Amino acid sequence: MPSPEVEFESELEVFRQEAESAVQFFYAWRTVNEVAAKNDAVVITLNKAPLFWNTTLDALQTAVFIALGRVFDQEQDTHNIDRVLRVAQRNPAIFSLEALAERKRRASPNAHEWLDEYLQGAYVPTPDDFRRLGKHVAARRKVYTESFRPLRHKVFAHKQIFTQNEAHALFANAKIKDLQQLLVFLRRLHEALWQLLFNGTKPVLRPARYSLLACRRPWRVGSCRRVSDGTRPTL
Repeated sequence: MPSPEVEFESELEVFRQEAESAVQFFYAWRTVNEVAAKNDAVVITLNKAPLFWNTTLDALQTAVFIALGRVFDQEQDTHNIDRVLRVAQRNPAIFSLEALAERKRRASPNAHEWLDEYLQGAYVPTPDDFRRLGKHVAARRKVYTESFRPLRHKVFAHKQIFTQNEAHALFANAKIKDLQQLLVFLRRLHEALWQLLFNGTKPVLRPARYSLLACRRPWRVGSCRRVSDGTRPTL
C-alpha cells in the first residue's frame, strides 16, 4: 500500500488531469464558436469542411461533460474531488512541517541553506481548512447537479429517450457563465492544494478570470453550426 503522502499526491495529480482536461476541452470548443461568430472569413473557412468541424465541436463539448462527471459524481471507489479531500483530512501528518521539510530536501540539493527560515513562514492546515474547502466543493457540486449532470447523464454519457423540447429545456438550464466558473473553481482548488502540499501555503481559493479576454459580447451558438441540421441543441 502506498503511504498517505504518495496516495494524496497521486489523487491530486488525477484531479489535476481531469480538471485541466475539462478546461482545455471547454475553451477550445468555445474559442472556435466565438471566433466564427465574429469573423465571416472564418465561417467560410469552416464551411469548407463542415462535417469535420461539427464533429470536432461535438466531441469537445461531450468531453467537457464526461470530465466534469468524473470530478463530481460520487460513485463508489472512483477518483473524484471527494477522494482528494478525504485523504487529506484523514492524514494531517502529510502537511506537517517535518513532512514539508522532507519534500523540500528531496527537491533542492541546497535546502539546508534556507530551509529553517522557510519553515518559519510555512502554514500547517487545520481541520477547519479542509471543512471550508469541502463547503466550497459542496456548493459547486450543487451547481453541477442541478444544471449540468442532467445533460451529462441524459445527452452526453448516456442516450436516453426524450423529446426535442425536453432536450432544449436541459440546455436552457445550463448557463455558460456557471460552467466557466465551475471549471475555473476546479483549477483554483487544485492550485490551493498543490501549494499547500509543496510550499506550505495556506489553502485559499484565489480570484481567477474565467472568461476569454477576446470575448466582447454574450455567448451565442457559433456560426459553424448553421451548416448542419443536427438535432442536438448547444449551450
